[in-house]
Amino acid sequence: MTRVVIAPDKFKGSLTAVEAAQAIANGVRDALPEAEVSSCPVADGGEGTLDVLVAAGGRLVELPVRGPLEATVDARYVMLDGTAYIESARACGIEFVEPSPEVALTAHTWGVGELLAHALDNGARRLVLTVGGTASTDGGAGMLAALGAGVFDAFGAPVGLGGGTLGRVASAELGPVRERLGDVTVAVATDVTNPLLGARGAAAVFGPQKGAGPGEVERLDESLARWAQALRNAGTPDVSGIPGAGAGGGVAAGAIAGLGAAVESGFQLIAGLTGVADAIERADLVITGEGSLDEQSLDGKAPAGIAARAREHAVPLMVLAGRIQLDENQLAGLGVVGSAALIDHAPSFDHARAHAAELLRERAGELVRAWARS
Repeated sequence: MTRVVIAPDKFKGSLTAVEAAQAIANGVRDALPEAEVSSCPVADGGEGTLDVLVAAGGRLVELPVRGPLEATVDARYVMLDGTAYIESARACGIEFVEPSPEVALTAHTWGVGELLAHALDNGARRLVLTVGGTASTDGGAGMLAALGAGVFDAFGAPVGLGGGTLGRVASAELGPVRERLGDVTVAVATDVTNPLLGARGAAAVFGPQKGAGPGEVERLDESLARWAQALRNAGTPDVSGIPGAGAGGGVAAGAIAGLGAAVESGFQLIAGLTGVADAIERADLVITGEGSLDEQSLDGKAPAGIAARAREHAVPLMVLAGRIQLDENQLAGLGVVGSAALIDHAPSFDHARAHAAELLRERAGELVRAWARS
């Protein structure tokens, strides 16, 4: 019996990873009705991670929190085996704002702290904070303030919320946060390696996506440098150059310094919960994919992680994506034996997005039939 593992990430704007896996599974069964199909949707710690965790048996917890500006947003996290999985973008995601210079300076992570506090109050013994897709560049200062930290200027007054205010920060009081955590352990799940500061830092790389122009990028980078110094003065490790500390607009830096968080691979962490690694080891064929397969996909994203596992066990790999921006050599380097981009089989991008499930089913069936005949 042919064993097929289906392990896609989300198709952003079209399908969750769970929905994409179902559509691909339907196509595989159309082509190989007798196949043993294992559906293992994956995520890398970014948007869509909670959907994958719910599919793995997690319990969704919903509550209103303060959004990245002032409006309340409906947020959520997942509890699974005593661990709370907090997706920062559910509280301060860029989808809640219209990017602008003002937003880039004022968006904050207070709501992330509210989610963490709620999980602590409801018995979580471990916290996993997934980062990415945030509207904020505040170094996690708002998150820590929501947990009781003091973020003060030179006169001992609170500096306020948003990355732009950190240009005035002089000190941080983290004692209340540490008391709140007790012996609860914290991890930051990310596959981004950007540091907090500099040309590859949170402001320079991610700030423009949030509306920051060159002036705002410079101001935010300087503000984050002052924040890193204030954290050092409070007795925390120097987060300014730690790989991954710039993830989520620096919320990872705030978690590392203020919560004592360890940095973990988002893909590896989520993959360990879904059983995809064991499934690939026994598979005859693996199918992965995401909305856009491009250069960023090669840098720690979920499809690259799946490709690495498939290569390790010499299992052929197929890729389905909304669009594919890698050349044949790059695909071959991933071990891909067959691929299809939905946009190549649709009259327009909008059509491909609206009919992604149908197109995935069709393309999966065609690829698998061709593979089975070879």
